[in-house]
Amino acid sequence: MFNYLRKRFASHITERSRRKARLVSKDGRCNIEFGNVEQSRFVFLIDIWTTILDLRWRYKMTIFISAFLGSWFLFGLLWYVVAYIHKDLPEFNPSINHTPCVENINGLTSAFLFSLETQVTIGYGFRCVTEQCVTAIFLLIFQSILGVIINSFMCGAILAKISRSKNRAKTITFSRNAVISKRGGKLCLLIRVANLRKSLLIGSHIYGKLLKTTITPEGETIILDQVNIEFIVDAGNENLFFISPLTIYHIIDKNSPFFHMAAETILQQDFELVVFLDGTVEATSATCQVRTSYIPEEVLWGYRFAPIVSKTKEGKYRVDFQNFSKTVAVEMPHCAFCLYNEKEAKAKEKKGYDNPGFVLAEASEASDTKM
Repeated sequence: MFNYLRKRFASHITERSRRKARLVSKDGRCNIEFGNVEQSRFVFLIDIWTTILDLRWRYKMTIFISAFLGSWFLFGLLWYVVAYIHKDLPEFNPSINHTPCVENINGLTSAFLFSLETQVTIGYGFRCVTEQCVTAIFLLIFQSILGVIINSFMCGAILAKISRSKNRAKTITFSRNAVISKRGGKLCLLIRVANLRKSLLIGSHIYGKLLKTTITPEGETIILDQVNIEFIVDAGNENLFFISPLTIYHIIDKNSPFFHMAAETILQQDFELVVFLDGTVEATSATCQVRTSYIPEEVLWGYRFAPIVSKTKEGKYRVDFQNFSKTVAVEMPHCAFCLYNEKEAKAKEKKGYDNPGFVLAEASEASDTKM
């Protein structure tokens, strides 16, 4: 009993470590870490626009709030300094005929409020710049220009992040598992993909990469070696009419990396199948890429997908997403080699073959009959 539990625990730990080792998660995020990068992180500040767009929302909103509050407070200090140098503050007891640079600035708080009103162009009319100080006029112009730049950059970054095609990719979904079954008399690996929006992806293209560890004839070990996997759609691989769920399939022939796998050995393999869908968003004309991956435990041998599209009595087509990832067991050979051997055997049964070594010997009749 103890040995059984120990084996079960070891197999569970092994399976869990294998699942954690996948490069691409089911939702398309890449699990990779860069270490010992010699290039300075200053290069990320050179391309500040892409860096801001790649930040998470909590960091982006922190930068957004800090940029505005920081600029308001900084210019508030500068307005306070202008009023202090010109002796406009009440602590200097200005005369009745004294004309201040900025009216109604009585301290740091009022200077901050004036900075806020100036940069966001509120214009309450209570505090205003006079023509007494050239420095105040130049400071007003500089703050107005800088405020427009900050508004344009930060609001543009938020708008660009909201409208990124990465968000459109979340409405494209793949089946939870891939299945291996016969399609058109051939052994195929099938995956189902669906568009959850009624708007189309223009110029869609589907392809795959098989990631595995290989050892070259020279003895070099290549981790994450990539092998191209061609997927076929009955309607064609280019310009898919992606209004209803599609079933894409890869033919497992002698050139396929899945040809030497079998139902008994596929779970012992170490690979990761990454599937890509590229297209252009119809509404924004921005390119979009959707990714997902399948490990051996998510590839079901001898199954097919349940039907998902039906036609109602009113003549409408209905897609039942409850059966989107549902699979049904089917009879199928346990390996691709067996399937093609079975086909060749059946083909040979229908044909006749000549045997060059066969000689027909005619029996000669005896001329003498012994009584």
